[in-house]
Amino acid sequence: MSKKPFSNLASNIHNSDKWDERIAQVAYRFNQQYEGNTFELPAEVQEMPIYQEWIAGILTGRIVSPFWEIAQPQKNQNCLDLGCGVSFLIYPWRDWQAFFYGQEVSNMARDTLNSRGSQLNSKLFKGVELGPAHHLNYSIDQFDLAIATGFSCYYPLEYWGAVLLEVKRVLKSGGQFVFDILNAEQPLAEDWAVLETYLGAEVFLEPIKEWEKTIKTAGAKIVRRQSGELFDLYKVQF
Repeated sequence: MSKKPFSNLASNIHNSDKWDERIAQVAYRFNQQYEGNTFELPAEVQEMPIYQEWIAGILTGRIVSPFWEIAQPQKNQNCLDLGCGVSFLIYPWRDWQAFFYGQEVSNMARDTLNSRGSQLNSKLFKGVELGPAHHLNYSIDQFDLAIATGFSCYYPLEYWGAVLLEVKRVLKSGGQFVFDILNAEQPLAEDWAVLETYLGAEVFLEPIKEWEKTIKTAGAKIVRRQSGELFDLYKVQF
């Protein structure tokens, strides 16, 4: 995998900082997936059961984090979905009647949602910005709820500390932030980390206690935690 696409993506996302290369790696990995490109993986990885489930489309259903079970968006709430992918096309935002804003590092996901979201519901869909989670293109106290699932494991805890502070800035008083973390103690964790690394994005296996220390340092209080097969969901307030 060449460095060139990383640097080009990074320059399009935000002014240079120390996280540029990692952000661009994650963007490149998911752009490849959204474009339907073939990943060239070693035979020993392709023989892993977790790869077989991934290629068959089974794995996603097993490991998805159902954020709505601990913080369902409410009618007329302003909700920010970080690393949103194409979630507005998948989850029942129209049933929730909540206003959807997104921010995403994959330009493929951003373009797909911006071209199709308003066709589904032009009132609720407020558009997707291209950018990383630690630099949010939104105003102070703009949101009732922020969501970030499926990507925290690609970054070190230092980065997530910056994300927490930035989310705190854009949340209203009493607003909630729901995100998931990779539980390194789950049986699937190591195999999944190997698979994702070969797909192009290194995974960080951090202890739960270090995650919770990072949350506390950012001034957030854990309101609820829900365990999944691979990821644990956290709901926090500042």
